[in-house]
Amino acid sequence: MDHELIKAEVLERFLRYVRVGTTSDRKSDLTPSTAGQWELARMLEQELRALGLTDVELDDHCYLIARLPASSGMEKAPVIGLMAHVDTAADVSGHEVQPQIIEHYDGKPIAVGSYTLDPREYPQLTEYVGDTIVTTDGTTLLGGDDKAGIAEIMTAVRWLTDHPEVPHGELEIIFTPDEETGRGMDRFPKEKLRSRACYTFDGGAEGRIEAECFNAWRCDIAFTGSVIHLGDARGKLVNAVSMAAAFMNMIPRTESPEATDGYYGYYCPLEIRGNLEHAELEVYLRDHDRSEIERRIEALSAFARAVEAAFPGGSVEVSQHKQYLNMYEVIQRDPQVMEKLRDAMTAAGYTPQMHAIRGGTDGSRLTEMGIPTPNLSAGEFNMHSRLEWVPVGALARITEVAVKLVLAWAE
Repeated sequence: MDHELIKAEVLERFLRYVRVGTTSDRKSDLTPSTAGQWELARMLEQELRALGLTDVELDDHCYLIARLPASSGMEKAPVIGLMAHVDTAADVSGHEVQPQIIEHYDGKPIAVGSYTLDPREYPQLTEYVGDTIVTTDGTTLLGGDDKAGIAEIMTAVRWLTDHPEVPHGELEIIFTPDEETGRGMDRFPKEKLRSRACYTFDGGAEGRIEAECFNAWRCDIAFTGSVIHLGDARGKLVNAVSMAAAFMNMIPRTESPEATDGYYGYYCPLEIRGNLEHAELEVYLRDHDRSEIERRIEALSAFARAVEAAFPGGSVEVSQHKQYLNMYEVIQRDPQVMEKLRDAMTAAGYTPQMHAIRGGTDGSRLTEMGIPTPNLSAGEFNMHSRLEWVPVGALARITEVAVKLVLAWAE
């Protein structure tokens, strides 16, 4: 593979994709939750057809599945899938993204609008001196999560179609909406897949393999008070906003995202809203150990009873919703899935690093559906933020991993 040609193509694709605003909306019940995701999915559909793939389908819920047929003589090789998501997180605006390109990075701090990417704070920058770095202009996120993965997969497909002499099995290309909302796989047509295994390109620093993720639950807490004119409130008003605030103060800050790392899980109050009569609190629960999720659900129920006791006449209801499970429980049963990935990464020059995700991917849900789907790095840093950045050399090297992964399954 010509590394410089791969770099040029994957950069061009990445810059084109990030300029399409695809921020998802976790408050919407639609799939996809936003119209911009359709724009990118239709663009990808056209590009896949232009590459010569004829089995390309974009369904009514914005799931795009395409197939590259096996090369001659490889029809019995296992089918594998490469997967990425088209949406970006709503934490920071993803509309009208204006990428900033720094060629031959010199190792010094990078001005990103009114912000600064300083290697003293972000030491990974020092690993890419001399490379081309892509950042935002400071007003939006960049969208490397997961348009870096999309650009890598599309560039790998183009290389495979240009080299029909290279033996490979059938390949499924899968692009999904709404991964960032946690509901991206709710309507996924799993019955349409033929893949023996699948791989998401949706991680951070290059060289990582991620076969473990959090177990994830969402808890919705509803507070109901009793309203009366504030002038007559003494002994009668039950303020739902005050109830929600009291509940919030019971959640231990030592078990928050900002206070934990590694395998330690957390509570994350995500949104609070309401008025005197009714308030709502949304809380995410995350842990690699499912028993710790159960402990935290019990704790939230105990907090609810305590608030009811402190606010006579008020009521608190806690409802729980599973989002995804730790994919390791399924992946460990099929060692070949990880062996092929390690082989591909080693062939691409990496020493594979096992890493546990403090989050999840569409692969977590697909694994739960029966297709083992580990995740590997896509090369982006500072995801979901105005200081997001991507080194182009990483995009190219990970593209080569994608190609070598396809070839490894043909051996």
